[in-house]
Amino acid sequence: MRIAVLGGDGYCGWATALHLSKRGHSVAIVDNFIRRQWDHELGVQTLTPIQPLSDRLKVWQQLTGKTIELFVGDVTEYDFLSSMIQTFKPDAVVHYAEQRAAPYSMIDRKHAVFTQVNNVVGTLNLLFALREFQPDCHLVKLGTMGEYGTPNIDIEEGYITIEHNGRKDVLPYPKQPGSFYHLSKVHDSHNIMFTCKIWGLRATDLNQGVVYGTMTDEVALDEALINRFDYDEVFGTVLNRFCVQAAIGSPLTVYGKGGQTRGFLDIRDTVRCIELACLNPAAPGEFRVFNQFTEQFSVLDLAQMVKAAGRKLGLTVSVAHLPDPRVEAEEHYYNAKHSKLIELGLKPHFLSDSLLDSLMNVAMKYRDRVDAAKMMPQVNWRKPHNDRREAAPVAKDPLTEPVLETVGAPSGGNGKNGKSNGARPATKRRAEFSRA
Repeated sequence: MRIAVLGGDGYCGWATALHLSKRGHSVAIVDNFIRRQWDHELGVQTLTPIQPLSDRLKVWQQLTGKTIELFVGDVTEYDFLSSMIQTFKPDAVVHYAEQRAAPYSMIDRKHAVFTQVNNVVGTLNLLFALREFQPDCHLVKLGTMGEYGTPNIDIEEGYITIEHNGRKDVLPYPKQPGSFYHLSKVHDSHNIMFTCKIWGLRATDLNQGVVYGTMTDEVALDEALINRFDYDEVFGTVLNRFCVQAAIGSPLTVYGKGGQTRGFLDIRDTVRCIELACLNPAAPGEFRVFNQFTEQFSVLDLAQMVKAAGRKLGLTVSVAHLPDPRVEAEEHYYNAKHSKLIELGLKPHFLSDSLLDSLMNVAMKYRDRVDAAKMMPQVNWRKPHNDRREAAPVAKDPLTEPVLETVGAPSGGNGKNGKSNGARPATKRRAEFSRA
């Protein structure tokens, strides 16, 4: 198949592009490198030292003999995007090209507007380009389980059967997004469903859980192919943050009670899910929804697992409960269905002691690159920064907070410390090319 990966320089996009190329598909990466710019904006860097995309692609070709095409541009610019569709003529488009961090969208008005314009307009451009130039192309869109929120009923895969006043219908599952980012994903879903209905496009919406891990078979081939490992409070995932905090001897920062429960999956399962969706496309006019995760954990569950992994490595690991900067239930019911990808042939990798050991070892290997201050929550859902002033931090350093639990032996240093800078979006509207 000919598969275009929008956002192929990002975390999920890079691993996906390599996996699809290794499996024999003709792959093109579309990117404008804004994800790297956001690191500069926020004053952070990925824990792992990633190479420029051009260098990555050269190494991939040298190792495998396979060429991945590159289109540099912005999906919010329709002329560029439509030209890419006409030139590459994809059978499937994997769409990661969005600003994907809830905290980034909640910094202030500018970041909220940027996120929604960037994500919704980029997706609308793609829908129009496909309709005009490649109408039979299958759109594989990375959504998020965060569209659903945390309802007190089971979460179905996209649709729910409703009986009301003696009548029955199958309707889209109700959405309860928790940030301006998640709201942008809901708008995407509605726009894609609408265009499938009126234009006969075919699309699969993958409502993905939180992804963890850095290694796939392809990334492991060479150090130059190493993937991102984000740990900061804006783009870093909770498991990454905990592993890095354990590695540098900083308490694990659990927001509130820690009962927030979400779906999780290994990066190796992400790339396989994408391929399964591409190989088994939706029918013309069909808008499919798959819930893409393999396990459910609470934040506190993960903290306990990281504590145990750290103890095995001789680290002291403690937990600090901080005021939750987000507006979310800290304890809730959560039972989400996720059978459709399993039925297509997914064989899940589950979060095991060996994988946690691997993540911890990565964190320890690169801990000299850690800036501990960047893991502290600065973005407050209730008090977004004013456009003309900076908001005060929402939490103190966990080293000064009461420590609730401690296990293990003394660890190494705390890494670098620094003040967190206020964030501002890029001056030019661009699409982020990574998922988290």
